[in-house]
Amino acid sequence: MSKENIMLTVLVTYQISLILIGLWAQKRTRSNADFFIGGRTLGPFVASISYAASSASAWTILSLSAAAYTMGISVIWIFLGLIWGHGASWIWLAPRLQKISAEKNLVTVTDLLALEGSEKTRRNIRIFAAGVVTFCFVFYVATQFMGAGKAFATTFDMPVSSSIILGGTIVLIYTLLGGFWAVSVTDTLQGMLMLLAAIILPVMAVMKIGGISAFFSGLQQVSTASQLSLTGANAGLMAAGFILGILAMGLGTFGQPHLLTRFMSIRDAASVKTARNLAIFWFIIVLGNMVLLGLCGKILVEGPLADPEKLFFILTDDLAPTILGAVLLAAVLSAIMSTADSQLLVSASAIAHDIMGEPDAGESRLWVSRLVISLLCLLSIMVAIFLPSDIFSRVLFAWGALGSSFGPVVVLRLAGVRLNPKIIMPAMMIALTLTILFYLQPNSVGDILERLVPFVISFILLYATRLKPTKKDRI
Repeated sequence: MSKENIMLTVLVTYQISLILIGLWAQKRTRSNADFFIGGRTLGPFVASISYAASSASAWTILSLSAAAYTMGISVIWIFLGLIWGHGASWIWLAPRLQKISAEKNLVTVTDLLALEGSEKTRRNIRIFAAGVVTFCFVFYVATQFMGAGKAFATTFDMPVSSSIILGGTIVLIYTLLGGFWAVSVTDTLQGMLMLLAAIILPVMAVMKIGGISAFFSGLQQVSTASQLSLTGANAGLMAAGFILGILAMGLGTFGQPHLLTRFMSIRDAASVKTARNLAIFWFIIVLGNMVLLGLCGKILVEGPLADPEKLFFILTDDLAPTILGAVLLAAVLSAIMSTADSQLLVSASAIAHDIMGEPDAGESRLWVSRLVISLLCLLSIMVAIFLPSDIFSRVLFAWGALGSSFGPVVVLRLAGVRLNPKIIMPAMMIALTLTILFYLQPNSVGDILERLVPFVISFILLYATRLKPTKKDRI
């Protein structure tokens, strides 16, 4: 068999497995609660790995390695920023969110945002939050499909547009079939594939270079002075701003609806503790090794790359045997699909649950959820084809917009602060507007304005207008 046929066989087998999982999960999906949070029955292994896979989208496999290739060792701050953010989410936020979700029967993150206030106020919060989710996830999902386009186009010499349509269709099928259960189980499978890829390919790259000592000496030979500096080309206050701005990426984890719903779906407090350890271990291995892979690529690939986000494919083709290369390619598609499916599901919940409200007894809204998923998937495919952009910048924008809009409300609510319901929507609007404005401006050092300022301003506004707490408000 030719190389292309072997890869095609492995990928087709993998995709069929995902669809079969969707068919299995369909039998467990009878209500909106089942469709959106799996009936709050997720165990620690599925919760942790599916969370990790949903977070680590195409940008982790393709863009983080590309950032290391381009930036050099200063990329370590991206690694540390994400580790502290996810670690804080699992250690502090997860147990509180799991508890309050179970006690108050919350189904979506918007339920937490609109927990108090008059009916009109809560309705306005729900509508605005749904708009933010839909707006951000159209671009976020589009980046995943762009990653799929690069994967198929590089491997099979397919047109990028055809590759995007193919990847989007596969994600759509199994998400429609089984909802949250299908997404969680397939994300777990995909997360394990990503872990495998993050271990195997960097190890092969280091071995190709000649070992750890050869890696360090080789890196010094091919890197510029700024690529060998922990602060890049920055010094003094600029260096401090660079570090602070990149570390602020961790704040975004507090406001990602597709990640927070994993906390809400865990079955009990004991499972949260086990899941926390598994998730943090996964992030350290995968993110750390993708940084290592990018630095190895600096040594192994001659000349500058026109598109550094294709580094993973180049090294896979050079280092891995054909069958293993097919598995590693499947891992890239896993990274893409595991995030796209979760985001499509959250977007559906924003319409079918957050805006339309709880269904009447015996009424099913699953058809609405599936219709929304289909429309959003189609829109994201169109954005990916007709408004292409690099994966990294678009993901960081959506990440920052969601984090600054929802994160301050989530953190303060779970800290037991009694928020003024009338201020919640203005605070979210300010955070989103500032994020968009800073994104459209020339980059600041470390993008500190875009990543830190909107979150901090929203946080201060909410805290300054807080109400006097009562006993029942304490979590």
